[in-house]
Amino acid sequence: QVQLVESGGGLVQAGGSLTLSCAASGSISNINTMAWYRQGPGNQRELVAVISTGGDTKYADSVKGRFTISRDNAKNTIYLQMNSLKPEDTAGYYCNARVRVLINWRESDYWGQGTQVTVSS
Repeated sequence: QVQLVESGGGLVQAGGSLTLSCAASGSISNINTMAWYRQGPGNQRELVAVISTGGDTKYADSVKGRFTISRDNAKNTIYLQMNSLKPEDTAGYYCNARVRVLINWRESDYWGQGTQVTVSS
């Protein structure tokens, strides 16, 4: 019903930058919050940043001042601009969206397949 496709991950040196994208498609009535999570080796999945339909944002303390989440509602797409990357930012990054679908008007959480970000020291 709903697909989330991430892109933009890769290998970067410490101090570098990357921009992730996540596009939602499918039988969508409307999208509420959208967010980025990450999961490093041996770690639990953690919230990185979240953005509301109106553009309100929240960030994990570990990324404040370095990462910026943004949203294009017309394209059902969110972005994560990551600057001053550190080796501890290495993780799989996953897009999440709370979506109301057309078929039954129910609101559910959907996840992308993830994109790997590796930061070398």
